[in-house]
Amino acid sequence: MSTESQQNTKRVTTRRLQEMRDEGDPIVCLTAYDFLTARLLDDAGIDLILVGDSVSNVFQGNPTTLPVTLDEMIYHTKAVSRIVRRSMVITDLPFMSYQVTTEEAFRSAGRVMKETLAHGVKVEGGQRAAKVVEKISGEGIPIMGHIGLMPQSILKFGGYRPRGTSENEADAIIQDALALEEAGAFAIVLEKIPATLGKRITETVSIPTIGIGAGPSCSGQILVTHDMLGLFEDFRPRFVRRYAALADEMDRAFREYIQDVKSGNFPNESESY
Repeated sequence: MSTESQQNTKRVTTRRLQEMRDEGDPIVCLTAYDFLTARLLDDAGIDLILVGDSVSNVFQGNPTTLPVTLDEMIYHTKAVSRIVRRSMVITDLPFMSYQVTTEEAFRSAGRVMKETLAHGVKVEGGQRAAKVVEKISGEGIPIMGHIGLMPQSILKFGGYRPRGTSENEADAIIQDALALEEAGAFAIVLEKIPATLGKRITETVSIPTIGIGAGPSCSGQILVTHDMLGLFEDFRPRFVRRYAALADEMDRAFREYIQDVKSGNFPNESESY
């Protein structure tokens, strides 16, 4: 293996993410919930793979992220972690696995770390989640924050409209970011906020910011893989750039297979023993 190849396969860590932020090297993140997708992302050079609670939407078919359980998140993270060699793997702590007490939050994070070989966890919430972040980080577990639009609170918000569009709300989100940094978060996801606010937060905190609908000034970007591949068609926010139309291609392949089987064209002689 060449020196360059060895460098490319070196594990991405919290330290490396901070270096990338400080050097102005954009951090590239996507989601995965299974072995095959994780292998492709890792081989392609994705810096951070999030086993997101978005699995509730794009894998389980639920209208929100609320139904997914900690056991289910652990199951999917195991599938991802066993193949990844370079990317950092972070797991969402799902709804009701960290909100009741800081002790329960730490137990949930500890289970993820012990049972999945993930490299850290993510929680939603700013100032209200600071004690949880402080506890988990203080015990040596890397933890990422998530502010702005928070899907686990979508029923409270009443919809997926952008957050931080008023001066008061923008100031509150900045305070959330500062609280997470002070509590020990190694990075913060900023979701669906104005690009100007994403820039302000990125310039205010000293840790990496990962944007999803937060403009181009963040330290890095993340999308749900099923969205950017054109696989999940029920949710099409403006911040998702589609790099493929795999749902259309899969539909074509399935229909061709059906036609071949019905017509007796599959299997043919060369495909038979």
